[in-house]
Amino acid sequence: MTDLIGLAFPFFGLIFLGYFCGRVVKLPEAGLAWLSFFIIYVALPALFYRIVAQTPFEELANGAFILAVIASTTTCAVIALALGLFFRKGNIGEAAIATTVGAYANVGYMGPGLTLAALGQGAATPAALIFACDSVFFFTLVPLLMAMRGGQHESLWTTFGIIVKRVLTHPFNIATLLGVLAAAIKFQEPAAIAKMLDFLKNAAAPCALFTLGVTVALRPLKRVPAELPPLLGLKLLVHPAIALVSLSIFGGFSPAWTQTLLLMAALPPALNCFVLARQYHTYVEEASAAVLVGTLASVVTVTGMLYLLREQLIPLDLFP
Repeated sequence: MTDLIGLAFPFFGLIFLGYFCGRVVKLPEAGLAWLSFFIIYVALPALFYRIVAQTPFEELANGAFILAVIASTTTCAVIALALGLFFRKGNIGEAAIATTVGAYANVGYMGPGLTLAALGQGAATPAALIFACDSVFFFTLVPLLMAMRGGQHESLWTTFGIIVKRVLTHPFNIATLLGVLAAAIKFQEPAAIAKMLDFLKNAAAPCALFTLGVTVALRPLKRVPAELPPLLGLKLLVHPAIALVSLSIFGGFSPAWTQTLLLMAALPPALNCFVLARQYHTYVEEASAAVLVGTLASVVTVTGMLYLLREQLIPLDLFP
């Protein structure tokens, strides 16, 4: 158990270090702008590119695994949307953000670093595929749901065009696609560029986790919405169970791939929940509370998942 705590502590320790600094040091939120830019547009894209580019191309074309990821995420999203509509009395905009709280794991900031540290290099490819699938899914679903709100002036086609543009131009997705291309043609970067990419890759997780902590600290918890407990229960406990069922249905995956999806499904709500809430000026305070409380609760749930996986207490195939 000590080694599991030692494995999880650096990740949550960086988050809480950022939280502590954000609460103690009185700097304006604008100070995060360049660090956030570095994380989103430079460091994390370098991480995803290196992960994917160094993976044999045939491993990336795993259609069954992609279907398992999509099935588990979609199932969680449907349940979360129903909860959001019920608790927010049919408000589609607020329910859309609530959906991300219940189904969108922190697969960008926490996922790659944690899974690679816990499961080794074998987690690299499934982590990249999970990230790509979830990003495309939620950056498509949320704008579509927002377009269904009353008082929206954009046509459905305009909204669809915006969605396609955002998905195709998102730096994470661009980096992943370039990585796929590099893997397909077996491209090798010059040594100097490869070294720089490694520097950036290694900076991604520490910077992202510290920034997550500061961001949460700058949005103190004022109240806990009624739907938050069931949404977080869905995200932290039910989502991994749904993922296990989905993996068992589509079947035939290596232990590393199965464990990667289970661990990433157990992660807390993504910071993008708050980003999307702020973008659409709806459910902002509730999304902030969800990220804060979910991250705190995940100290227990993620460590518990690591323990269950390490001790092989979870069957990796329910239908052998």
